[in-house]
Amino acid sequence: MKKYNKYFVLLFAMLFAISCQNEDYSFGDLSAPTNLKITAEIIGKTADAPNGDGSGMVKFTTTGDNAVSYKYAFSDGTSENAPSGIFTKRFTKTGVNTYTVTVIASGKGGIATNITAEVTVISNFRDDEAVTLLTGGSSKKWYWSASEPGHLGVGQNDGDATKNYYPNYYSAGAFEKAASPASSCLYDNELTFSLDGDQLKFELNNGGATFFNASFASVAGGSSPDDACLTYNTGGKKTVSLSPSESFIMANPNHATQTRGTTMNFSDNGFMGYYIGQSSYEILSITANRMVVRAVMGGNPALAWYHTFTTTKPTQAPPADFTKLVWSDEFNTDGAPDATKWVYDLGKGDNGWGNNEKQNYTSSATNIIVQGGSLKITAKKEASGGADYSSARLKSDGKFSFTYGKVEIKAKLPLGVGTWPAIWMLGQNYATKPWPACGEIDIMEHVGKNQDVILSTLHYPGHSGGNGNTGSKTVPNVSTEFHVYKTVWSAASVQTFADDVLIHSVPNDGSLPFNSDFFLILNVAMGGNLGGNIDPAFTQSSMEIDYVRVYQ
Repeated sequence: MKKYNKYFVLLFAMLFAISCQNEDYSFGDLSAPTNLKITAEIIGKTADAPNGDGSGMVKFTTTGDNAVSYKYAFSDGTSENAPSGIFTKRFTKTGVNTYTVTVIASGKGGIATNITAEVTVISNFRDDEAVTLLTGGSSKKWYWSASEPGHLGVGQNDGDATKNYYPNYYSAGAFEKAASPASSCLYDNELTFSLDGDQLKFELNNGGATFFNASFASVAGGSSPDDACLTYNTGGKKTVSLSPSESFIMANPNHATQTRGTTMNFSDNGFMGYYIGQSSYEILSITANRMVVRAVMGGNPALAWYHTFTTTKPTQAPPADFTKLVWSDEFNTDGAPDATKWVYDLGKGDNGWGNNEKQNYTSSATNIIVQGGSLKITAKKEASGGADYSSARLKSDGKFSFTYGKVEIKAKLPLGVGTWPAIWMLGQNYATKPWPACGEIDIMEHVGKNQDVILSTLHYPGHSGGNGNTGSKTVPNVSTEFHVYKTVWSAASVQTFADDVLIHSVPNDGSLPFNSDFFLILNVAMGGNLGGNIDPAFTQSSMEIDYVRVYQ
């Protein structure tokens, strides 16, 4: 037995040696980087300004034998990976200051060598007022201004001075991200700015769940086709340095009214709640209790995200309790629609109902009929009243109108490029307050050229036509399956849903026209400003409605 053990130990040693040799072979030369050299080019340095031009900018270049990557660590608490060894740093502490710079050079297999140097540079930039507003002089907590429309938004980042300073692509509705568990963690964020001596600090407490832009889900070790809350540690306190803004906005003629011109730079991948791969945020505006910032999306510099924060955490009022059924049509009697509940819009209307549409609305059974438990509105390619298409538009105008409540419509939508079905509501006072003063609530619109994307829009003064206050959501199979489209309308807000998933939310108040009676409209248009070109092969397609129910 002892002899067996001796041989076993010898065999193990030989295998270990072979393994080590193979490991050495796979890594190649494991020697540490040598001959490290670091140079610092102080931007704007002259004989008369030996510490630079006041920008605090220094370009570092590090070289070394056997080095494959470099990392810079600065005595101001920041660090940065620089694989090429070249990195330009802005030091922001006001005045002439000397900083220690440590470069960690890594070789093959991770073996590292350090080099340290010092640099003296001057920075003239400061924004003491912003620091005081951020911290209250010591420490202050900030929260997403979730009750404010546009608290999260995205827009273009380019030289177009008419659009590069606000979220012209998308603005979230009030409490929009609270509607889905996939995004609700955003409003749990608590952002704390504090002073440690004269150093600005930042800490994000998000309860362990971070709202990730889908492009960066892999940072949290996950993947998602949509933005989502993922488990991610935000990493404690960060150091924040301030620097002058270098965004496109600064070149705008009116930039002084569009941005404060101050950028916050967070150390160690710090971010302000929504992960977009960015650690620098331009302050557009700030007061003692409200702040708007802008950040260019990491990996996609064409996009800029906008965040609005407040010092008082908003609380979402519970939804109005609309449970009493006050009006409905179940469409259980075959034939024409119930004349006690509905009337028709007929004809082409003024300029195709104002949207350059291509249909003529009729009351013909070939265009509108109750059959088999559903209302069917059919758009057809045929000569009709001087138009090339026929269809129908049904409304409760003069039969039923109401103020505030919940509307539910179960519907299956037509199919075909050029179709434009709509389920919507119009202010009953439209005769005395012509559109858009009467208000319009589009619960659901769909265009065949953008299949399965449901639109929901509010129109009112300042938001007419293509400038409507709108939201959208992709809903699979809208033309092959029934879905429930809903609005919950109260004195506090107008919210729309598809299968209980929030599409859009707009705060309501006394200045808006959404505080008086509205009536219901159901129609299928063809072409027009929104429907676009019609497929020449289109022949006919129907919107089928299983029921319409109103609760108060």
